[in-house]
Amino acid sequence: MAKVWQHPFLNVFKHFKVEEWKRSTKEGDVTTVMDKTLKGTVYRISGSVPAGNYLQLPKTSTQSLSLTGCYLYILFKPMPTKYFVVHLDVATEDSQVVRISFSNLFKEFKSTATWLQFPFICGAAKGSVYDNTAKAAKRDLVGLAPSNVRWTFLALDLRHILSLYLNRSYSHLKSIKLCSNLLVKNLFTSNLLFDPGVSLSEAHQSKLVLSGTSPIPREMAFPVPKGENWHDLYDHIRFPSDGAKMPFDSIQKGTLTAASDAHVQDGPGSCLPKQVTLSKPVRDRVSLIQQITIPKEMPRQSPLLAKNIPRVKLAASKTPQERDQTGWREGPQDGGDSGFLLSLADDGGIHVYAHKNGDVTIHAVRVDSDEDSSAKGPGPKVISTRNSAHCTRLLPDPILKLKRIIGFGGCSTRWALWAAHGRVVVYPCHALIVAVALDSGRQWFFAGHTDKVAALAFNGNCTLLASTQIGHLSMMRLWDFASTKCLSMFKTGMHSVSCLSFSYNGNILCGTGKDGHGKTVVVVWNTAQVSRGGEVEILAKAHTDVDIQTLKIAFFDDTRMVSCGRDNVRLWRVRSRALRSCPVNLGEYRSLEFTDLDFEAGHSTDREPEDRTLFVCSRSGHVLEIDYKNVAVRNARRLLPSEAQHSHRREKQTFNSGAGIALNSICLSSSFCATASDDGYLRLWPLDFSEVFLEAEHDNPVTSVSISPDSLKVLCTTASGTVGCLDVQSRDYSTIMRSHTDSILACSVEWLQQELVTVSRDNTIRIWNLESMQQLFEFTASDETPCAVAFHPSQPIFACGFDTGVVRTISLAASKLLEEHKQHRGSITGLVFSPDGNFMYSACSHGTLALYNCAVQKSHVVRVLANVVSQDADHGPDALSVSTNGRLLAFVGPSKHIVTLMDGHSLDELLRIDVSILDLESTALDSAVRLRFAPPSLGHLLVTTSSQKILVLDVKSGRLIRAVSPVHKQSCSSLALSSDGRYLLTAGDRVIKVWDYGMRFDVNSQVFIGHSEPVRQVAFTPDQRQVISVGDAIFLWDFLGVSTKEPSKEELVPGILSAKAFPLLWEWGLPSPGGSVCTSARSPPCHLNSRLRRGSRTHSSLVETFQSPGAEASLEEVRDLTPGATDTPRKQVPLPTVISPPCLDLSSIQQMVYQKTFSESEEEEEEASLNGDTGEAANRAKAPSPLAAEEAVKSEEPAAVKPAAVQSGSGPRSHAGEECRKEAKGPENNIRPDCYRHFAPRFKTSVPSSKAFARPLADAERLKLKAVIGYNGNGRGNMVWNPDTGLFAYSCGCVIIVEDLHSGSQQHWLGHPEEISTLAVSHDAQVVASASGRGRGDSRCQIRIWDVRAGACQKVLFHHETQVQAMAYSRDDRLLITLGDYADRVVALWDAHTYELMSSTRFSEPAHEVAFSPLLAGHLACVGRGAVTFWLMEQQGTNVSLKVRRVPVPDAVGPVELTSLCYGAGCLLYSGTSTGQICAWDTETDRCFMTWEADEGEIGILQCHGNQLVSGSNTRRIRLWSVAAVQELRIRGSDARSNSVLLEQEMTLDGTAVSATFDDSMDMGIVGTTAGTLWYVNWTENTSIRLISGHKNKVNQVAFSPDESHCATCGEDGSVRVWALASMELVVQFQVLNQSCLCLAWSPVPVALSRAEGQHIVAGYSDGTLRVFSVSRTEMELKMHPHSVAVTALGYSADGEIILSGDKEGLVAISSPRTGMTIRVLADHRSSPINVIDGTRKQHAELGVEGDDLWLAASADRRVSIWVSDWMKDKCELFDWLTFPAPAGPEVPQPLPPSLAAFCPWDKSTVVYSGFGLQKEILFYSLPQKQVIEKVPLPYFATALSLSPAACIIAVGFSERVLRLIDRTAKTEQDHPGHDDAVALCRFTPSGNRLFTTSYNEILVWEVLNGC
Repeated sequence: MAKVWQHPFLNVFKHFKVEEWKRSTKEGDVTTVMDKTLKGTVYRISGSVPAGNYLQLPKTSTQSLSLTGCYLYILFKPMPTKYFVVHLDVATEDSQVVRISFSNLFKEFKSTATWLQFPFICGAAKGSVYDNTAKAAKRDLVGLAPSNVRWTFLALDLRHILSLYLNRSYSHLKSIKLCSNLLVKNLFTSNLLFDPGVSLSEAHQSKLVLSGTSPIPREMAFPVPKGENWHDLYDHIRFPSDGAKMPFDSIQKGTLTAASDAHVQDGPGSCLPKQVTLSKPVRDRVSLIQQITIPKEMPRQSPLLAKNIPRVKLAASKTPQERDQTGWREGPQDGGDSGFLLSLADDGGIHVYAHKNGDVTIHAVRVDSDEDSSAKGPGPKVISTRNSAHCTRLLPDPILKLKRIIGFGGCSTRWALWAAHGRVVVYPCHALIVAVALDSGRQWFFAGHTDKVAALAFNGNCTLLASTQIGHLSMMRLWDFASTKCLSMFKTGMHSVSCLSFSYNGNILCGTGKDGHGKTVVVVWNTAQVSRGGEVEILAKAHTDVDIQTLKIAFFDDTRMVSCGRDNVRLWRVRSRALRSCPVNLGEYRSLEFTDLDFEAGHSTDREPEDRTLFVCSRSGHVLEIDYKNVAVRNARRLLPSEAQHSHRREKQTFNSGAGIALNSICLSSSFCATASDDGYLRLWPLDFSEVFLEAEHDNPVTSVSISPDSLKVLCTTASGTVGCLDVQSRDYSTIMRSHTDSILACSVEWLQQELVTVSRDNTIRIWNLESMQQLFEFTASDETPCAVAFHPSQPIFACGFDTGVVRTISLAASKLLEEHKQHRGSITGLVFSPDGNFMYSACSHGTLALYNCAVQKSHVVRVLANVVSQDADHGPDALSVSTNGRLLAFVGPSKHIVTLMDGHSLDELLRIDVSILDLESTALDSAVRLRFAPPSLGHLLVTTSSQKILVLDVKSGRLIRAVSPVHKQSCSSLALSSDGRYLLTAGDRVIKVWDYGMRFDVNSQVFIGHSEPVRQVAFTPDQRQVISVGDAIFLWDFLGVSTKEPSKEELVPGILSAKAFPLLWEWGLPSPGGSVCTSARSPPCHLNSRLRRGSRTHSSLVETFQSPGAEASLEEVRDLTPGATDTPRKQVPLPTVISPPCLDLSSIQQMVYQKTFSESEEEEEEASLNGDTGEAANRAKAPSPLAAEEAVKSEEPAAVKPAAVQSGSGPRSHAGEECRKEAKGPENNIRPDCYRHFAPRFKTSVPSSKAFARPLADAERLKLKAVIGYNGNGRGNMVWNPDTGLFAYSCGCVIIVEDLHSGSQQHWLGHPEEISTLAVSHDAQVVASASGRGRGDSRCQIRIWDVRAGACQKVLFHHETQVQAMAYSRDDRLLITLGDYADRVVALWDAHTYELMSSTRFSEPAHEVAFSPLLAGHLACVGRGAVTFWLMEQQGTNVSLKVRRVPVPDAVGPVELTSLCYGAGCLLYSGTSTGQICAWDTETDRCFMTWEADEGEIGILQCHGNQLVSGSNTRRIRLWSVAAVQELRIRGSDARSNSVLLEQEMTLDGTAVSATFDDSMDMGIVGTTAGTLWYVNWTENTSIRLISGHKNKVNQVAFSPDESHCATCGEDGSVRVWALASMELVVQFQVLNQSCLCLAWSPVPVALSRAEGQHIVAGYSDGTLRVFSVSRTEMELKMHPHSVAVTALGYSADGEIILSGDKEGLVAISSPRTGMTIRVLADHRSSPINVIDGTRKQHAELGVEGDDLWLAASADRRVSIWVSDWMKDKCELFDWLTFPAPAGPEVPQPLPPSLAAFCPWDKSTVVYSGFGLQKEILFYSLPQKQVIEKVPLPYFATALSLSPAACIIAVGFSERVLRLIDRTAKTEQDHPGHDDAVALCRFTPSGNRLFTTSYNEILVWEVLNGC
């Protein structure tokens, strides 16, 4: 009824009585005037600011017009030489509000998810100068309205606009806002299309009404004088229209003709031929086109007569819109009925096709309504797809059979059901329902829904399945599950169904949803007759105002139901066909949001059936037990997260959430209860909820849970699209299905390993196995969307293009980022490799084309061409096509009408083809959409066009061979050809077509449906046996048109076994020619239980996140599926505490090392080794030893290893090391071990300076490093402490800090060029060894030897190639041993007196830790993969020999990594494993005699003294064990029991332990964690105290209190930390979870407040919020949200009464900290992030303007605005605007340096600026003189800038890790090292006595000397 009163049209101004201004509002200059043209009153809206002068309906934004007419008519006239703006807020059916704006101020069309902006092009009077100029320019004149602009009749089709641009359904018009400058007469809405130029009589004469167009009503008519034409006086614009649109998507006057004329031309044959006289130039052009397009003489087929197509009918009547959704197309009807025939295929495939008699079989997805025919004629063969039903057709029919789908959900992730007694799982996948057998993985499908499935329900014995779909129709289907037959289909009567429930016997079905008014509806259907062919009838229906989230029928009574929702739990009952309910009295729990419910299971004969307990769960963690019979709450529990609170912690706990576990689902069996919660846990509880006896953790919220009928398995689903199953008995977890959570954009197939890569709008890249369809890898890019992807044809490498223009190549074998190319600025639309893999091509939406050489190890750019590819993102993801022989490259460009062919090796242009001239009969310009090369033997190029054609072109001449039309109803989105050239695949909208390429039949195509969203890409697998289509999900089809012979992989890729041709294949474990097989690092572990908490790749994919080198490494940590983030349950209840292991931030993607690893000679050796003889490689692969040198693993007598003679000296070229490396080279797998104990350097984008430092003289230093705040939690063993001497040293970045624990004073040892990985101290504490990465120009990493007393470096050692993993001194300090990381794998032994290299041996597998025996000289041990290696060093003169024995762990331990070790008392050695076990070894017999479960995660720290052992793991726990009985148990051997080992104490720290040192009594020690904290641990007092604390991630800002007593820092970890400047100790910390704090400012203390009360800090966060913290009260006082994006800069006004904030989009907000309101928003810097906001107090007389505050804002586009403000008078004016030029060219640095600006402290009328520009310099700009008065040259572009307020000193930081101090008075410059990464920040204290600098998470405090 809401729409009836608005029919046939609605006069908006009249209905809402605009003249009264009660239901509308006006602002600014809005008046009524008399218009002479219209001879009536109109509204004039004028004013210079459109936002301040407008007319708005309705009065407030909370109201709605609720106008349902799809056409909006606006009768208006733009004011001459003015701009105007119109805003329309439109509501969609899914309750989304979209703003549609149009204005002549807009230059181009812009679109977001909630805003469409259209340029409006004003027309002028016909024949005027403006009109003639526009015609001559062949383009529209965008901008100001012309002086003779006319009244316009604008018709906007709102439904079409939303559907076309946002793919949304129109609901109603919410509000209208008309802004200056324009005249408006009225607004109208209607569902009818009116033509203003046609009168009523003309409409009847031309039968216009029959064509759907109506004459204009009188109220809407413009006056037309007698004898005049309407179109000569006014403009009629219909949008969207078919007129010419230039620029694209603009609202302008098109080439609309009168509707009457258009109607006459609608029918075929209505247009009579006209004789046209052509001029000679036109005749010549037509003749040339005919010569190009006429094909060669070919045999012609006889024409076929068009016959009627049989009508296809479904079981239930459908509207034309429904038939269109299912893919059926009706032609002329000749009758005939059909019903559904359903059968279950043997292999689970289904297809749908239409027989000649009209019968429909649902068993795949194919209809024959689109058919082909050939036509005679001398020109190109145009083949029509409409033909006879009795004709030859493409066989086999069907040619595709759906085999498997990768996908889950679509509408909801709540529904996954058990079937077949727990052997089958059923779940929805968009418009299909999938059933999968758990034992075999076979899938079968239920097809029939035309939109996404919204809910599922089974009856009690799972024989009857109910399903419903989304949308207004909300169709319901009932299925016989055994036969997949659809028994019934009917309308639900609801707009959206959210829940279904079947009675146990299947006679009653109930559902709940919303009606058209948004009101909750409950419907009960009688389904008793469905299985016997009867109909479904509504039994009862009720409307209610309560919220219902779950509704279930009681299993003991079909007439009773229970529901729960927000604030209610209700009991329902059907009686006398009426549905009534009563609420449960919830008491104090009435305000909870209840999410799910379930009845207790089981039945007792001594109780009535309704005497049941109902369990209801809520989002607050409450579980209510409700007595169903008495309708009362019996019991209430609240599930709280388990947190270990230690009272001995001596720091303040700032935040405590205290929230319960948000429960989403609950399910009960007779013995236990299962819950699904938002924290990602599936938990199993006893029925009394006393404890958790089994749980499985997921990365995302668990949305539903279901227990199998036998109670042996638990099914769960997650919000990330995962379906998993937990086996309760074996405690194994298996993943049934993973899926993308958004539309899939592109895919690519890798045939060697049978893998598929897909990219999606959910910002993930996923690798799938084609055989098992399991996910192997997942890469996540948080701020980028991958949009194109391509596999390398012969190597395990793929390339991916992103919407940011970046192209990355990634190795799957090594799991690392290989290359990153940034040649593009727009979204990548095309990415493809040449067939031989030697070249790669990429194209972007800005028209750039790039060619890369991939034949070398490091790919590089060969050529980049600009503006050659069509600048249209719609051509993605396959905008490029390479011929099969790799010689030709084709693409659409430079315009959408041109197809260009280039040489594939050089990008030299060969041919251009204009597709717009190939069809002489078309009245519109055709444009190319997609293209694809046919096999070389055919020499064809296929091009799909916007007119739904496929053009087959000759690649040599560009001649048109044939055309196929129409191909799809809409534009073709993808096409692919089979390798034999016989078949063609096309995809359009939601269907797939398979074509016979030769067009040999009458019906040459078959149509397949199944996708619920547009198909983005379709492709053959390389063996041509399967077809892959992607869109909403991944569909894998069996292709039945191939021969039975299956080509081998050798036939597909010749030379696959050649190690010379494919060196990377050895890393994948492919068979060698000699028959040896290299072990694949990607194979799952054999022993699953040993990795139960860690999660093997069998059950959970590897989730990896990569970052571009240009991005900050801290924005998103790269992580593996480590403990705490797996889908695997715990093995047992953890004791003594229950704490889930955290997800440790580890990277399994090894970043590229940019420095040269080898010298030229070494590179040649490496290349020769990799590309050497295959037989030699095979022999090397056969060697089973994990050592490169010869060894005897299990022999009685250890073999001696004698390295080559060692040359004296410790230079970087030691012969022993070189010889060892030469022996060890061969096919290896440098993949980082899956354990956190192994060191991985933090990835950095900066590189050290290559220029010489301007080092100061010793007596002339102006800066002295005073303190370093922070500890590097990324290091391993990088802290040493000697309790006897008091030596305490640790590393932070590339600096070693030696700190006095009593006074807190620090010494700093500088010299390392890169991040320090580990430290070692001699036993007399006189020498410290430190190791770091390679410096610039070095080929080996550094090991520095430090004299503790002198605090100076004694020696620098060079030997290891990459990183040093561990170091240790012998007990007598005579020897030093160093261990390389997984890539180096070298163990080096050094003389600790001379530091000459004594021996060097290279492992074939990584080792993790090494240690000397404290009792036996020359004895040492190291641990690695599954074994302990014992070494014995023997020395005779200068000859050193090593006897080695490798002893594996017992089989009972399983395949593990030994990650840590330490020697114990006597002959004991302890080693920790990656699975949480500790093994005890007898060093006399070299055997493991005992193991025990010490923790749930990997043990990376072991320390033992006497009878006590300390272990530390990645569960964040450290434990103290009593091992006094182990020495006695050693004698028993394998009979030793682990229960003799006692756990004495444990502590939980803030991160994983990475370093630890304890005193000899084990009473106290120091432990370092990954959180960047050093803890003092005292076991006697059971306390832990923070010694050193710093930021874990990047530090973004530093601010100081006005009195300089404190400073504040903020970081990416979301923390704001306040430090005492005197002691540099942490005073207070404010933490905001899940947000990054990007900037902060300390308020100046107002005079009215005391110093303590006025201490406030304002911080800006990544979600656009500002938070004001009180330092004195240590609490947050105010939260504001002035920005919608991240806040990047902050500042206070001089009096502290105003907060200035700038965001990522360039908006500057002015807010009040007192009221929390945003006073003003400045958009002058829009679209460019604000880098700096700075202010100072300035008297107005000095600059000639009024105002006390002078402040500036600098944005990343090199623009600086200077403002003068008087906040008391609400005045803020722009004083000056500075724009600094930048060079254009390939030398633009990435990322761009920031724009830095500040007021000069010693001359406040001068602005100091530095940024990316023509020169590297600092500019001094004088505000009074309006010019640059001074320039200071710099060696690099600055990344940080600060000016001392006490002296003329400037501190400048560079990305080259250099800090420069410039003294403007003395004209001197000094450079200071010490930063491990780019210097991101410099800040002088207010007094100028200190300087703070930051580099990632390091904070360096410098003292400014010489009194400055």
